[in-house]
Amino acid sequence: MNQFSESAYYIGIMSGTSLDGVDAVLTDFKTDRHSLIKTYFLPYDDAIKSKLLALHHSGSDELTTAALLSNRLAHLYTTAVESLLRDSIVSAQDITAIGCHGQTVRHCPEIDKSYTIQLVNAALLTELTGITVVSDFRSRDLAAGGQGAPLVPAFHQAAFMNSDRHRVIVNIGGIANLTYLDPSGEVSGFDCGPGNMLMDAWCQLHTGKPYDDSGNWAATGRIIPSLLEKFLSEDFFSILPPKSTGRDLFNFKWLESHLQDEQPEDVQATLMQLSVTSISQAIQTFYPETDEVYLCGGGAYNLHLTNQLENVLSVKKIALTDELGIPAAWVEASAFAWLARQAILRKPGNIPAVTGAQGERILGAIHPA
Repeated sequence: MNQFSESAYYIGIMSGTSLDGVDAVLTDFKTDRHSLIKTYFLPYDDAIKSKLLALHHSGSDELTTAALLSNRLAHLYTTAVESLLRDSIVSAQDITAIGCHGQTVRHCPEIDKSYTIQLVNAALLTELTGITVVSDFRSRDLAAGGQGAPLVPAFHQAAFMNSDRHRVIVNIGGIANLTYLDPSGEVSGFDCGPGNMLMDAWCQLHTGKPYDDSGNWAATGRIIPSLLEKFLSEDFFSILPPKSTGRDLFNFKWLESHLQDEQPEDVQATLMQLSVTSISQAIQTFYPETDEVYLCGGGAYNLHLTNQLENVLSVKKIALTDELGIPAAWVEASAFAWLARQAILRKPGNIPAVTGAQGERILGAIHPA
């Protein structure tokens, strides 16, 4: 018997590989297709972003640093929760659970040494908010032989499936991933390569801006074919799905290892093309019957990137997920509200065809209020 008393309200919190900050949503699951009540974004300051970036590489006293950052993140997530509930008709007592992904600092899905680390002190988050918290969503899938990611395709299926359309949902976050929704009900998907992550880092270094607004800076450069070819020679792109990736591979060191004396704007243009090419080739290779492509994540607002996708993809429609009822910026946070609900209801949250797990699993560790 389910020991939790479920209401229709859940909160989803996501802080992704872009390291830009905290996305939080207050959701209502009164209907099968949930509705967003309120959204909130809390940017990371430079200090916490630098500390999180440093933890992606081996260093001194990592355990203490990780523990302190987990506490700090719990406080930031609490601020996000309080902001969602402020001036809302919904109170903390009305919320069944918070689905908190935490901040990924390591992700290694290799079978012989698989592990994943998402920082958050979930017990502290429960104490600070007085709300049940579901966290650590990836570990169970990894334990079952899966990649532990991407996890959002199950939510894409619940929210965006159409019985008459072959749809691909493209999440362009720090890493880009695809979900293929077949009208028959079959679902597949995988991480296809860098989304915004490398472009953001290069833009920050050379312009001082955290991201390339609408791809305007990339548009001033020229694509360098030889550099693009070097990027695409990375083994990850030739591995068959299921597969996932992150900063453990596609980091600034990886980028610098491919560079010589190229102009910064040309590197940015080529990085943008890397995202376009890896996304488009994945769709064309694995899902050639695609009718519609819907974009979400921060990269969905990079107009130069999306225009290039429209130029190379022969599909009937490319649009934002806003047209399907969930704004592109809030799909991932909504997914973790949904995954929390799956855990509370003792329902599976993974799709074995996507992650490669041995079967469906209930995902997440529950910290009851």
